Amino acid sequence: MKRNYSAFAEDIPPYSGPKAARETHADLKQLSAIPGHIYTRPELQIVPGQRRFSKVPWLVPMLELLPPTSIGHLKEWGLSTVFVLDKNYNKLVHVWESVTAMVELWHPQTNSFIFPEFEATILLEELEIMLGLPRYQRGEEFAISYTVEQINSWSILAYITTKKNDLYSMTSGMHVHLLPISQWITSQCKQKTTNYTAIAKAAAICICGVILFLESDGAISFGNCSIIDSISEGMKIGQAVLGFLYADLTSAALGGPFYGSIVALELWMGMHNQFRAVENLSTECKTMLNHPLAYVGGRLHMSTRAWCKTAQVKGIQAWRQYLRSLTATDFDMRPRFMQGLTIHLPQRAGLALRLLGNGALVSYNPDRCHLQCSAAWTVVPLLSHFPPIQERKRGDAQDERDMRSAVVHWEGCAMSVIQAEVGEDGDTIKEYIEALKKLQPVGGNKRFDLICRPVDS
Repeated sequence: MKRNYSAFAEDIPPYSGPKAARETHADLKQLSAIPGHIYTRPELQIVPGQRRFSKVPWLVPMLELLPPTSIGHLKEWGLSTVFVLDKNYNKLVHVWESVTAMVELWHPQTNSFIFPEFEATILLEELEIMLGLPRYQRGEEFAISYTVEQINSWSILAYITTKKNDLYSMTSGMHVHLLPISQWITSQCKQKTTNYTAIAKAAAICICGVILFLESDGAISFGNCSIIDSISEGMKIGQAVLGFLYADLTSAALGGPFYGSIVALELWMGMHNQFRAVENLSTECKTMLNHPLAYVGGRLHMSTRAWCKTAQVKGIQAWRQYLRSLTATDFDMRPRFMQGLTIHLPQRAGLALRLLGNGALVSYNPDRCHLQCSAAWTVVPLLSHFPPIQERKRGDAQDERDMRSAVVHWEGCAMSVIQAEVGEDGDTIKEYIEALKKLQPVGGNKRFDLICRPVDS
């Protein structure tokens, strides 16, 4: 169903400058001063050993039973890469120390990782390419997946089954359980039914649930189930996936659970600061053999015959030291798969971009990461006056206005092309480094001394 948002441009609240931004948000603090930030709790384990990242015994047997026609539907909907990752999910070995050390550098106000000389974040375009998801293009705002209405999970699952016992087993509270859905798929496949589209839609919920949206042990939320269901209608889900990952990075950074796509985060880390493609290398990189890049690296111009830049980094302390001393030259700002790609940026101050999803509107600040975006800076970007994460209340009139305003910003966003090299404005870079010193760890100090407040223009 097509949507037209231009008529709602007048609903956008006017931008009233950095003063309003400072008044809207409490002054940013040092990360060590942010209540509960994990940097101050080095003993806290945010992800290792938790069941939601353990092996999924029902996943591969279910996928091996899928009929070719149903697999064809999944490929048609842009889920080929997700399918491959699921099929090899039980082979993946997550390096929790590197993930934990990276999450410790996540700033919950800027939605970016803070390194000594630069900021970096997971770009929407990067995520879509890494996971093989249908890519959003400006002018396709009608195809961004979200809903402003209350979600009835049974109406989604009714396409799969109308048996009440099945529906009761598949849902509880505000969550949809993946195991009963996989059992239904297995039953249909063994009976050799011809419900190929229904099987494909059910399989999409399972494979996207495991890789993209897992929210608790073997379950996803109604909102994300609705996002997955929209894929078959040609909707773009990249923003919902990235917004969910951002929100869960913030949750983990503040000592909460990490439910986001650990696979997407490891793909991003692998491409930027762990592996480097090397032509004519005769041996495989053993470190990569159980990494997600081993299975989807081809589309990213990366093979297992690569050089591992972090082969000698072992243990949480070594990873902390490595990441907190990482320089711009050691971080691959523009991987080969991104070069020549057009990306979306905020048009100007006050027209901040926010990622749309069914759970929240999440602030998106690629302009803060200018080295990634090949943008030679002329000014140091100010913080948006929008909250970093705005929880949604579907079915609410104000929520609908907020969503329509956010879409209008995407309609008018600026565009930039990723270049292999980019000229820098020396004076602005010096100004940025000074501003970044207020956000980054002070060298030699084991505490996370991050002074975080909006930079005056």
